[in-house]
Amino acid sequence: MEGSDSGIYGNHPYAPRDLKLPGFVPGFLSQSTILGVYGVSSLLVVSLTWLFSGRSPRKSKLDRWLMCWWAFTGLTHLILEGYFAFSPEFYKNKTACYLAEVWKEYSKGDSRYAARDAGVVSVEGLTAVIEGPASLLAVYAISKGKPYSYILQFAISLGQLYGTAVYFITAYLEGDKFATNSFYYYAYYIAANASWVVIPTLISIRCWKKISAAVQVQAQGQDQKKNKTR
Repeated sequence: MEGSDSGIYGNHPYAPRDLKLPGFVPGFLSQSTILGVYGVSSLLVVSLTWLFSGRSPRKSKLDRWLMCWWAFTGLTHLILEGYFAFSPEFYKNKTACYLAEVWKEYSKGDSRYAARDAGVVSVEGLTAVIEGPASLLAVYAISKGKPYSYILQFAISLGQLYGTAVYFITAYLEGDKFATNSFYYYAYYIAANASWVVIPTLISIRCWKKISAAVQVQAQGQDQKKNKTR
């Protein structure tokens, strides 16, 4: 192997070690900086959404928390995952771009991102383009009490659960061998994705109950009208 082929074999922190990444440029930002910026940004989004939702006295605390979730997850889909989907050579970035640094770091937990695995790119691309805007629409729908709010939240949550299932299942079928070590496997691959399993599941159950109750009330009303006309 010639010295000019930097990043082809082994000159990266990812697994498997024979992963080919021609032109790989190591990250510039530390792990603590990357996670710190993400944490502060997320806290800012949640805090502003919480304050904004408080302007409507009729909103329950649960609705306000849901608005915070949809704002957070919507911006995550649009900005972070959108950048990944449309930046195929982020691992070559030499400018210390924060979004590129995020994915260089996260790839330690799942190197399929650096390798541009077709399944991962497809899932992330659809998530960014469809679920990102839809999540922000859910914030608006909840704040305005729109009748489609529960159906929208149910649909997005099912999409998130489906995407997460595909993400984990494809990794398992391919040998689940994409983490640099066990720390990154559990911290990034497992823990970082856990929210998109637990929270969408709870929202789906709640929305299912709300939609079912509304349909039942409507059906009872129609039955009453039929009985009156007899």
